[in-house]
Amino acid sequence: MAKRKGKTADNQPMFFSAYNYKMIGTAIFLIFAGFTAMYLENEVNGFISLFVSPIAIMAGYILVVFAIMKHDRDEEPEAASN
Repeated sequence: MAKRKGKTADNQPMFFSAYNYKMIGTAIFLIFAGFTAMYLENEVNGFISLFVSPIAIMAGYILVVFAIMKHDRDEEPEAASN
């Protein structure tokens, strides 16, 4: 029987860069903070519930879309050159 390595190395680059993951983390924080602020105010006609929270939530959703679509054009994948 052949010995198997405990770890499989595919030499594939990460799908997203570290910058993309930081942006996604920031976006998730914005969404969570917006819903939390809306819940904590607990008032239908309050300033935070009507203005601040929806802006924070929409900014979070837009940032998620931007983070997924963002691609560094300077880097070329190694698989394309083969």
